Amino acid sequence: MSKVITKDNEQILQIYNRLKETLMRLESILKDNTPTLNGHRYMNDSELANYLKVSRRTLQEYRNNGILPYYQIGGKILYRESDIEELLEKNRQEAFQ
Repeated sequence: MSKVITKDNEQILQIYNRLKETLMRLESILKDNTPTLNGHRYMNDSELANYLKVSRRTLQEYRNNGILPYYQIGGKILYRESDIEELLEKNRQEAFQ
C-alpha cells in the first residue's frame, strides 16, 4: 500500500524549514552586498557612518577638513571603500607593548 505525503509530513516540514532558512540567509547576503563599479565598491553616508561608528555630521566634518576622500554627484555623497580602508590603515596606531 502506498503512503500519501502531505504538507504535515515531518520530512516535508523539515525541507520547508531548511528552504526558509536558506532564503533568509540569501536575503541577508543580498541586502549587505554592494555592487562594484569598475572593480570598486562605494558606500553612502549612512553605510559609512554605521561602519565607522560615527555620525553623519562627523563625516561631514571629515570631508570639510580634507580628511575623508569622497565623490559628490549632485547632492549624493559616495565614498570608495578602498579609499576608506587605505585611510584607516595609514592612521593605524600600534598598541604599546
